[in-house]
Amino acid sequence: MKKSLFKNFSSFLFLFLTLNAIHSLYAEEAKSTGQNTEQIKVLLIDGQNNHDWVKCSPVMIDTLEATGRFTIERATVTKSRVADFSPDFTKYDVILSNYNGDSWTEKTKSDFVKYIKEGGNLVVVHAADNSFPNWKEYNEMIGLGGWGGRNEKHGPYIYWKDGKVVRDESKGRGGSHGRPLEYNVVVRQGDHPITKGLPAEFLQAKEELYDRLRGPGENMNILATALAKGGSERHEPVLMTITYGEGRIFHTVMGHDSKSMLGIAFQETLIRGTEWAATGKVTFPPVTSETLPADTAASRDPKDIKPARHNK
Repeated sequence: MKKSLFKNFSSFLFLFLTLNAIHSLYAEEAKSTGQNTEQIKVLLIDGQNNHDWVKCSPVMIDTLEATGRFTIERATVTKSRVADFSPDFTKYDVILSNYNGDSWTEKTKSDFVKYIKEGGNLVVVHAADNSFPNWKEYNEMIGLGGWGGRNEKHGPYIYWKDGKVVRDESKGRGGSHGRPLEYNVVVRQGDHPITKGLPAEFLQAKEELYDRLRGPGENMNILATALAKGGSERHEPVLMTITYGEGRIFHTVMGHDSKSMLGIAFQETLIRGTEWAATGKVTFPPVTSETLPADTAASRDPKDIKPARHNK
């Protein structure tokens, strides 16, 4: 009887140790390839926008989820839901705004400011920088915005010229654009985690390019610009980062519609910018000029985005 018990115990111990060894090997492999990278919790806010948020939000969700790095919850804040919109922002690593609509309640706005100031994070996509023109703290968070009655009172017109940032304090409206075009994105800060590993120049799919944006532009870093042909004829900010309190903000003017969101330029910068906003670093590998060329406005279905093996 004792021999039988000892034999069974030995077999169990051997099995336990074997399974534990296998688990350790898989864990080490996952660690070395980045497959065990912790998921980033994203809250995407939409429900009102002068652009087609109904079609755009699913493209962003599919793009981020395809990488295997993000989990997304969606808050669709229609006009009838604004009064009840009061999420616990602290549950999320980063807020992704595809919202341009009615003002939130004072409590929700206060909660949001507190969240960002204390280390919460934000990603602003295209027309989300049109929203809340008279919300002082929001304008400080996004750096620059357009429309909604914005003018010189909201801040200078900021653009890029001769290798430096120009802050034009003259009177004028905030926000305009020329006809849709394929535009060349020029990286101006190649050592930032978001742009490091991207080609120095690449083409974005056909869409409107914002120009004459205005705002405080404080604690703002312009990562990339594009020449607004048929518009201001100046190099306008396309990718920006802003710090507000302890919070990190990534602001992209790309993403006018669901078709241009299929542009690899939009996808790759959204992926990298969202991870940076949430964590302060980018673990995704470099993007080659073959994937993101300067002579072709390359696009792809989010289904064709392969889960990335993240760098350490």
